[in-house]
Amino acid sequence: MIDEAGIARLVAYSVALKQRFFAERASDVLAAGRVMAEALRGGGRVLAFGNGGSASDAQHLAAELVGRFLAERPGLAAIALGSDPSTVTSISNDYGYEQVFRRQVEAHGRAGDVALGITTSGRSKNVLAALDLAREKGLRTVALTGAGGAALAGRVDHLLDVPETDTARVQEVHGMVVHLLCQVVDESLA
Repeated sequence: MIDEAGIARLVAYSVALKQRFFAERASDVLAAGRVMAEALRGGGRVLAFGNGGSASDAQHLAAELVGRFLAERPGLAAIALGSDPSTVTSISNDYGYEQVFRRQVEAHGRAGDVALGITTSGRSKNVLAALDLAREKGLRTVALTGAGGAALAGRVDHLLDVPETDTARVQEVHGMVVHLLCQVVDESLA
């Protein structure tokens, strides 16, 4: 059972992981955010997707872009592909869950858009299928993953792979990445 000392250790580890990731990957986060800003400035949109907690991160990103993050500005075109239960369940029923995001990228994605897939393992078949199609269609691709995501190098334009396998710790970093991407977008478009 976790105690106060255990909580302190987990917090310290989470902070250290964030510090390490951002020390090594700050330029990659900036580059991904700038690609998103460029797409949005040009009339494109961001299509974000993932499963479970990663779906929540995708929804959070889309909400911050469509609503606001730092300051008042016009809403930005962003869609979280896991947010529509009717679409998700109909595609899953008719085509299989592995096609749930791919089919939506097929319908909504246009060259110049950004597809942002989130998978803590780096192996979610439905996320990978959507990212592969996005590249074929001329979308810019960003992947947020954990340590298993290194296999995506070369399959996506921007890989933000957290060097950790513990899902909770990876998601803690992803939450901060989402906020930083939104800040880069807001500041780039200001």
